[in-house]
Amino acid sequence: MTTDESEPRKLDADGYAIIGACFEVYNELGNGFLEDVYQECLERELQLRRIPFVAQHSIPISYKGHCLAKPYRADLLVNGRILVELKAARALLPEHEAQLLHYLKATGLRTGYLVNFGAAPRLDWRRRVR
Repeated sequence: MTTDESEPRKLDADGYAIIGACFEVYNELGNGFLEDVYQECLERELQLRRIPFVAQHSIPISYKGHCLAKPYRADLLVNGRILVELKAARALLPEHEAQLLHYLKATGLRTGYLVNFGAAPRLDWRRRVR
């Protein structure tokens, strides 16, 4: 098997691991907390599972070839290749998905997860591939 063929399988396995960690956080806390609480708990859960990540990953943005002073900040970059954007809202909205897609475009990454801890009675998440 070539590296190109194994990459989608690795991304799928990473995605299952990420969502599994999100479900663990949701099962522990339920809904109703602020996004920052879920972020910190998810970071802890990823650490416990030995899943490498970078929190508040800075994504430089350029305009007409000029790098802007204000970068995007993605909630999590997992394994150096998957963006995770967290929400604590009643429902995911089109602008939330647009935000994730913009992050993917800005980084050149292909895969991202939008995870909403605010939905009741269950965790709401979506996987997007650019």
